[in-house]
Amino acid sequence: MDHINNLFQQAQNYIPGGVNSPVRAFKSVGGDPIFFTHGKGPYLYDVNDRPYVDYVCSWGPLIVGHAHPEVIDSVQRAAEQGLGFGAPTPIEVTMAETLCRLVPSMDLVRMVSSGTEATMSAIRLARGFTKRDKILKFEGCYHGHGDSLLVKAGSGALTLGVPTSGGIPAVIAEQTIVLPYNDLETVQKAFRQFGNDIAAVIVEPVAGNMNCILPSLGFLAGLRKVCDDYDSVLIFDEVMTGFRVALGGAQSLYNITPDLTTLGKIVGGGLPVAAFGGKKEIMEMIAPLGPVYQAGTLSGNPVAMAAGLATLKLIQAPDFYKNLTNQTQKLVQGLLTRAEAAGIHMTANQVGGMFGLFFTDQKEVTNYHQATHCNSDRFKSFFHEMLKEGIYFAPSAFEASFVSSAHGDKEIEATHLIAEKVFSRI
Repeated sequence: MDHINNLFQQAQNYIPGGVNSPVRAFKSVGGDPIFFTHGKGPYLYDVNDRPYVDYVCSWGPLIVGHAHPEVIDSVQRAAEQGLGFGAPTPIEVTMAETLCRLVPSMDLVRMVSSGTEATMSAIRLARGFTKRDKILKFEGCYHGHGDSLLVKAGSGALTLGVPTSGGIPAVIAEQTIVLPYNDLETVQKAFRQFGNDIAAVIVEPVAGNMNCILPSLGFLAGLRKVCDDYDSVLIFDEVMTGFRVALGGAQSLYNITPDLTTLGKIVGGGLPVAAFGGKKEIMEMIAPLGPVYQAGTLSGNPVAMAAGLATLKLIQAPDFYKNLTNQTQKLVQGLLTRAEAAGIHMTANQVGGMFGLFFTDQKEVTNYHQATHCNSDRFKSFFHEMLKEGIYFAPSAFEASFVSSAHGDKEIEATHLIAEKVFSRI
């Protein structure tokens, strides 16, 4: 542990806050972050070579576990040919064909390097297509750190207790309408007032940045209808949910077709890859076909494409999602049962390989307000006690957790046994 503490002190001398993404700093839970050196299957190993059962999975991408041999082999073979060319490659065409096949709402797709880049580009495209300025988003949903979207955001901004970010001009923030998640009535009211000025609605179809919040019955269908009524673009931000909750993403699970979709995390297999795509008539507005500019030197990088394609191949195996869902349900139900037995008030949300735990006496958590009124002190205690026992959950009460196909009965049973001890202590 001293080695870890020394590393964090060293990191703070050269990196703001000692981390390259704010939530990693443990500000929400206290203490110093763990520095990891390698992972294998469902395990992460710290600088002292201590193993942890990992339910962060690099914040979602590692759906087949750490260092899967087929993914590593694909990356190594691609790297032997060169790390990048800044020019078209056959493998990026294969990736585009694969994404358009697996996500039928995407007629055309553009590869980028981060989820933020994907959502930022989708917003610009929606504005260019509709010739409107306003964007409607939902409280507690995080869509990356683009200026138009970092307004009452979740994820790291919520973790730090900062509802907005410095450095964003008021004139930009004024173009973003922020409404409660799962409240269709307020959406309809906003459209009656501003509908002819709203370029797009952007939504996490399953929110993962105020912990895991599922859409209420009819919410997504209602967004589809109001966007149709006012000729606005419906954007599903599936950076997190794409290939995580179902093979075709949340849109296939809930049978809703968005106009644009953003993808990330799993499409890179652990490397920095994202994408945005959708209806042909909208996507053809992008340069070089249209007037909406978007570019990226590393977009479609062949090594990253190799990692993503290898992962996408693995998740198409028969019963992959059935088994992943079953394991996740087994984990969550076991935790709930043990919490109840210990007199701990806790509820949970789960879909596919994604889940969230909430320390609250509420029967369900469906929005930002409820999520932020859960017992954060109890979560902190739970997090640290589990960490001491070698179980790694996200260091924030406002982040979803994940299970990979590498998490077997052994890891889940161990988590249950440890949680039983921890619940009795907290």
